[in-house]
Amino acid sequence: MSGLPRASELEDLGRDGIVARRGAFDPSWVDRLHEDVLAAFEEARDREGGAISRGPQRWYVEVNPEQLSGFVDLVSHPWVTGICEAVLGPAYEIVEIGFDIPFPGAADQPWHRDFPAPEETRVGRRLTSLAFNVTTVDTTPDMGPFQIAPGTQYEGGVDWEHGMFPPRSEWPRYEAGSQLRMPRRGDVSARSALTVHRGTANHSDRVRPVVVLGVDAPGAGHADLHDLTVTRGFWEALPDSVRAHLGARVVDTLRPVVQKHDIEGLVMGVTDD
Repeated sequence: MSGLPRASELEDLGRDGIVARRGAFDPSWVDRLHEDVLAAFEEARDREGGAISRGPQRWYVEVNPEQLSGFVDLVSHPWVTGICEAVLGPAYEIVEIGFDIPFPGAADQPWHRDFPAPEETRVGRRLTSLAFNVTTVDTTPDMGPFQIAPGTQYEGGVDWEHGMFPPRSEWPRYEAGSQLRMPRRGDVSARSALTVHRGTANHSDRVRPVVVLGVDAPGAGHADLHDLTVTRGFWEALPDSVRAHLGARVVDTLRPVVQKHDIEGLVMGVTDD
């Protein structure tokens, strides 16, 4: 495992709204994660509220932490915890674990952010939430890589549709300043979900899953959109350092996750074509 975040990485995150650490995990660890993701998708795909459409041939699935064998490794990785503490404060809260899964035929998404920008970010330029992404495959240009417009996390967006979708007239600006991200197995990134981004068209014959870990600063409120649940045995086996940040309900028997956060504007897969 790689170590703590460098000062330059924190500067990159504050400026660009995204930063990555290459080789944070061993590829064999990622391969096990990939199998867990595919199994979780099969379980969720035919269940109401299980796999939520994010455009043609693209879904998002929230899972219970126990469904991913690498959950504890991810949330306790020193780079992840160091980023969380530095940006969100020592009382940060893990509020979401899931994955985005674009299949062959997935289309370009509209440019968007994942929720409206809070005043703390619009006015105070303070990030109150982070999303950590872990690809489970080596990304190639034909697989529909993630596209992001660095520095846009501080744009107000108060007049955007739902506070999340900038008007089409702005799309050329985002395109001109954008980056296509090409992570490989073992890489992990941290980003503000407010940084304007989109998934691009998957022209390959391969699926490109990405695990997403959502983390909040105290009071950010995104836990209300999710329902992290763990069994009592899993909870008791967790390290104290993980339990301190995991806002989860403890139950005797797990039930499948029924998702609450549906980004309606992505369902149709609208593009600028």
